Amino acid sequence: MSENILCKLFGISLSTCERLADAELRLKEHFHQLDAIKEANQYKVIRAMQASNLNYTNFYWNTGYGYNDPGREKVEEIFARVFHTEDALVRPNIVSGTHALYLTLSGLLSPGDEVISISGTPYDTLLTVLGVQGQEANNLISMGIHYQEVDLVNQEDFDLYRIFNTISAKTKMIMIQRSTGYSQRKAITIDKIKMVIDAIRTNWPNLIIMVDNCYGEFLELLEPSDVGADVCVGSLIKNPGGGIALTGGYICGKSLYIKAIANRLTAPGIGKEVGLTFGQTRNTLQGLYLAPGIVSEAIKGALLVGTVFSDLGYQIIPEINDARSDIIQSIVFNDKNLLIKFCQAVQQASPVDAMAVPEPWAMPGYQHEVIMASGAFVQGSSIELSADAPIREPYTAYYQGGLSYGQCKLAAAMAIEKVLKS
Repeated sequence: MSENILCKLFGISLSTCERLADAELRLKEHFHQLDAIKEANQYKVIRAMQASNLNYTNFYWNTGYGYNDPGREKVEEIFARVFHTEDALVRPNIVSGTHALYLTLSGLLSPGDEVISISGTPYDTLLTVLGVQGQEANNLISMGIHYQEVDLVNQEDFDLYRIFNTISAKTKMIMIQRSTGYSQRKAITIDKIKMVIDAIRTNWPNLIIMVDNCYGEFLELLEPSDVGADVCVGSLIKNPGGGIALTGGYICGKSLYIKAIANRLTAPGIGKEVGLTFGQTRNTLQGLYLAPGIVSEAIKGALLVGTVFSDLGYQIIPEINDARSDIIQSIVFNDKNLLIKFCQAVQQASPVDAMAVPEPWAMPGYQHEVIMASGAFVQGSSIELSADAPIREPYTAYYQGGLSYGQCKLAAAMAIEKVLKS
């Protein structure tokens, strides 16, 4: 029935609809497993809200300094419960995941300290934050903070030998990026994060271990903070915002670290005690409530897109039977034109700005031109249907999000037709 509607409303060919139907049959067991994870995470979120005594008055908000804001402290209490941490900093004036990471790094590191990325080169915008690329004011290297990185083995496993030989007396923080970012590797599973944290703790129990959790929330039954990460960082316009949060970021972790980071966000001695929520409490919490279900829909869509493009002969990362730990499905086109056509098809399947035709452009914070398809209700929301890519070889599209599986299926259909006609 749904295939007939696709054909009628959007002019999708019968052969494309048959491709999709065949892929769905092969994905039934995967979808069943995702439903079990969704249900478990849904219960976790509901219980956190109940245990925090969330009530309707918490949706009100204050003005000025925001002292005693009735929603702010409740949101942070709930996030701390969901992530099983001592404390949390969840604010609408944390403008992105990169901003949350910068606050964490600059709030916890001092001149002379060293941070080591043990998951290889991080996402493009973080390279500017670190000072590895560009010479932006207040980057970490300009502040006297040292940076090193250790590549993954075969772009998949932590290199314990090199990690142990890179850590030194000046090392203060270990950084792990869970998501693939703009790399050719798979996302790092919670089991692998636990293994490396346990190994590091054996010899260096006092190192701060921070995990960039962007794109990874609610993919598995546990979060990095459940397996020993001291600090867990992410964006509210990705998974945990559920497509409802209008902006914001979160940092969950140990109380002494959250206090230091809050002092960086506001001012020393003021910390978490001030800061308006600007009436965003309801959106933030309703988005968190919806997030497990939305993430599940997005992953089902990623599996469908991955399956049909694998059937067409394209390399996909991760492969269909791989364990997944972020919402991203990469398709390697090895062709600039096909990459652009794919992103344009995703835009065409969007409910907002479907008439727009994305083209590569020099986006701030990126070394290469970037193409971004995102016809979203919330600008830049990566949990909504989107696809983006740096314009560089091997011309890989990074597909993610989708508030409903139906929209993901439409995007898959349009992408198949546009790529096959190119």
